[in-house]
Amino acid sequence: MAVTSMTGFARADGAHEGLVWHWEAKSVNGRSLDVRCRLPQGLEGLEIAIRDCAAKYFRRGSLQVSLQLSRGVAAADVRLNEPVVEALIGLAERLRQRLGSPPVRAEHLLGLRGVVEIAEPIESEASAAARDAALLRSLDRAFADLAVMRAEEGMKLKALIVDQIDRIAELTEQARHSPERAPETIRARLVEQIARLIEAGPSLDPDRLHQEAVIAAQKSDIQEEIDRLVSHVEAGRDLFASSEAVGRKFDFLAQEFNREANTLCSKANGRELTRIGLELKSVIDQLREQVQNLE
Repeated sequence: MAVTSMTGFARADGAHEGLVWHWEAKSVNGRSLDVRCRLPQGLEGLEIAIRDCAAKYFRRGSLQVSLQLSRGVAAADVRLNEPVVEALIGLAERLRQRLGSPPVRAEHLLGLRGVVEIAEPIESEASAAARDAALLRSLDRAFADLAVMRAEEGMKLKALIVDQIDRIAELTEQARHSPERAPETIRARLVEQIARLIEAGPSLDPDRLHQEAVIAAQKSDIQEEIDRLVSHVEAGRDLFASSEAVGRKFDFLAQEFNREANTLCSKANGRELTRIGLELKSVIDQLREQVQNLE
């Protein structure tokens, strides 16, 4: 499958027998597929079908799905509450006579609560099922559009991640060939360290000094870190050829990259390797941020 992002937005409109609606679907990062719905009262029963529909298109991501629904005026039964109107007219007339004010206007009465009643038509099971099917068809279009947007964002993410992995590979090779790893450089550094130890304690045992030198040399050796970084670079490139969702694997791989960069920095005994290690950490931090968006 193509590398896809977990972020995106889509909308879809629809209508059915006087009903008009508007779907919105927003997707952000998530550890798994989490679908949250905001539905009008009475349509909560659609949630299971909405989750099933989302699972056809997505494997990971936090989805927020909202539905706005309205019924056209022509489809509703608009009635005037005659008893309430008569009572209000009587009250208004008494006040008019007492205060000498002009007669009450119709638009004033129509704006009062309870004067106009809008009765929604009673739906049969068959009509409700047809309505729900129409709603879900338009939601399916919204999810399809959202999947397209996530795929487009995924292609942009892939380009960024490929560049970052390539940069990690370049820095790893710089570390491999750094002059600070040359045997003569390491030997000179160890001689200097031993000289300082002798000055600090002239009575130190020569065998102990030799052991300390061997330990210092082993601690400064970054070959294992370089080998692991090379292996992780290959693994990252291989992931792009996978037919599965790769977001979780890339997240784990980014953590492994970071572990090796930290160790390399701790072992670096020269400015050049320290610079390479710090730049590695910077690139890996950017990589970790980007892979959080991958499905």
